Amino acid sequence: MAQVQNDEKRLIKAARYYGQHDIRIDRVEEPKPGDGQVIVDVEWCGICGSDLHEYIMGPSIALPTKDRPAANGVHIPVTLGHELCGRVRGAPPGSRLKDGDAVMVDPRVTCHSCLPCKAGQSYCCSKLGYVGGNTGFGGYGETVVVDEDSLHVLPPQVPLEYAAVIEPLVIVNHAIKVSGVTNWKDRDVLVLGGGPIGFALLLILKALGAYQVMVSEPTSTRRAQVSDFARTTINPLEDNVAQRIHELTDGRGVEVVFDCAGVPAGLESGMDALRHHGLYMMVAVWEKPITIPCWKFLAKHITMKGTLIFGDGDIEEVIDMMATGKLEGYERMVTGRIALDDIVEQGFEELLNNKDAHIKILVRPR
Repeated sequence: MAQVQNDEKRLIKAARYYGQHDIRIDRVEEPKPGDGQVIVDVEWCGICGSDLHEYIMGPSIALPTKDRPAANGVHIPVTLGHELCGRVRGAPPGSRLKDGDAVMVDPRVTCHSCLPCKAGQSYCCSKLGYVGGNTGFGGYGETVVVDEDSLHVLPPQVPLEYAAVIEPLVIVNHAIKVSGVTNWKDRDVLVLGGGPIGFALLLILKALGAYQVMVSEPTSTRRAQVSDFARTTINPLEDNVAQRIHELTDGRGVEVVFDCAGVPAGLESGMDALRHHGLYMMVAVWEKPITIPCWKFLAKHITMKGTLIFGDGDIEEVIDMMATGKLEGYERMVTGRIALDDIVEQGFEELLNNKDAHIKILVRPR
């Protein structure tokens, strides 16, 4: 169990990040709301792959350090957790919110004034921050403070106990929109990687009518997890992915590849699997610089697009899909639920030692 640190204030409990393999349960002062802000009592928060990356290899540039503090002076130790949902407490007078409202938190913190923000592209904000990063507090704590307009009230049809999976679903919803493809019904699609983002992508694609989706995933556990949402699954350790794709598509190849794996072998097979004038969507975050197989890229006139985070409107779209029953199977994304005190052993260490068995582990801070 994570060690409980002493703190004279002892107001709320939070799992704070100190460095690699060093997350501690602290007692910290509850964050105070400013003008236009609301306190949210966190109910559930998902452990994201980016948090796991910080645990293993951080701190990355996304986290403020003593030598590189955030604009508000915050630096490590900070409370991680940005896939969060909870209930409103202390709604300000005249607010559209009321105490007890079940809400999904948009973790992005944007300036609203830079060129991308003014152009409606807040995901490229020049001062982009996020709850669970450079704000200092996050979903691995009992409460957070966020701007009122960062809260999305959940309709009764969307259970609060599953609302923490909205954020990864929103990530892939944005990626699909960036692709520019609007009709997925008859598209041949290859998804590289059947982890959390790959799984979420399959759910959204199915909701949009795609049925010709194939998944390349090396682990048997994850292939089994995604099998109900894909036309077929391929083991890249045993089969030639591109050759198998061409067999399944009568030699055409796929029109779109979504790279949710971020490994060189996947990039090669994805390029080989694409037909001429195909689209390669880069959704994975790569740990090391990559080399594009340039001849294939040029000769096949491939278009490559990248995407990160999400934009305004994506959250509402995903919530609507869930509420109207279009997004089937999102409950299966949750493969574990743990208490905050167990976040190290049953959360981060579990994902390190048994990662393939999980899509999403949710933490309950309260």
